[in-house]
Amino acid sequence: MSADIQEEYDKIYRYCYFKVGNSTLAEDLAQETFLKYFAQNSYIEHGKKLAYLYTIARNLCLDAFRKKQPEELTDVIPDAENSFERLELNIAIRQVLKTLPEQERELLLFRYVNELSVGEIAVVTGISRFAVYRRTNSALASLKALLKEEDFL
Repeated sequence: MSADIQEEYDKIYRYCYFKVGNSTLAEDLAQETFLKYFAQNSYIEHGKKLAYLYTIARNLCLDAFRKKQPEELTDVIPDAENSFERLELNIAIRQVLKTLPEQERELLLFRYVNELSVGEIAVVTGISRFAVYRRTNSALASLKALLKEEDFL
């Protein structure tokens, strides 16, 4: 796999993982995303490849939710340097993220986990760049407020 495709695969996998919360299902969805992408020869040469990949992944994740609701997050990524407080904060952030509306959660995922630009997010979601910027800042403010309520900030 080329470095470019590997990087895109990693982004799509992370997106799917955060959407479904199951590493095996996320891997399957990421692979299916690329299979569908490569099956569409007509779109490959039109640019905005990553936006198209996210659109496919988003639809596949929605289909997965329609078929069966995922179980609670059981995979904890092991990291020898994580202290108990860091793990506790990680769990708190995940719980607080679940309370945010789906659209806000998705914007934060695109922006901060997958490191997409505002323009790329606008293409994927179909909303204006200004709306992406405004909604992302609003989602961050909500996240910070909820974490302050839980005394984590």
